[in-house]
Amino acid sequence: MNIADLTGTALDYWVARSLPEFVREIYFTDSGETVAVRGNDRGRPWDGRFVPSESWEAAGVVLERVRRIELRDGDPAFCAAEFEGGTRAVQAYGATRREALLRAFVASRFGETVGTMVRQPQAVDGTTMELTAEPGAVGDVEDLPRPDAQIGDVGSLPR
Repeated sequence: MNIADLTGTALDYWVARSLPEFVREIYFTDSGETVAVRGNDRGRPWDGRFVPSESWEAAGVVLERVRRIELRDGDPAFCAAEFEGGTRAVQAYGATRREALLRAFVASRFGETVGTMVRQPQAVDGTTMELTAEPGAVGDVEDLPRPDAQIGDVGSLPR
C-alpha cells in the first residue's frame, strides 16, 4: 500500500511498526478497530490504545524522534522531516499536519510503500513481526497507563 494512502487505523498500525525500540507488541481493541501497543518509550511504559492519527499526545513519540522538520498547513498539509534512525529525509502530504508528519515518519522507515496491515496480535522485533496467539503480559513495569485512566490514577477498591 502507498504510504500516501494511509489513514486512521492503518496509519496508526504502521506508525507502531515504525517504532521497534518502543513497541514490543501490537494488538487490537474495540472489536479490532483500534491499534493498541505494549512497550516502553524512553522510560515511559505504555499499554493500551495507540492512536497517533487522532491524538497529538500519542503522536508525540514521533515528534521526539525529529531531527529537522518543516510543517505547513494547506490543502493538503505538508511535512518535510529527518528522523532519528530514519534512512533519509522525507516529504509527505496529508489532510492535517499530524497526518503528514506520521506519513513522513513511516516513509522514513519503510520507503514509499508498506505491506498489508495484519489485524492479529503480534510481537515486534526490529522491522519484522511475529504473530502471537494473544497479547502477552508485560510484567516488567509497575504503573501502566490504561486507555480510560492516567498513570497514577487511584481507583476505588473492589467490593
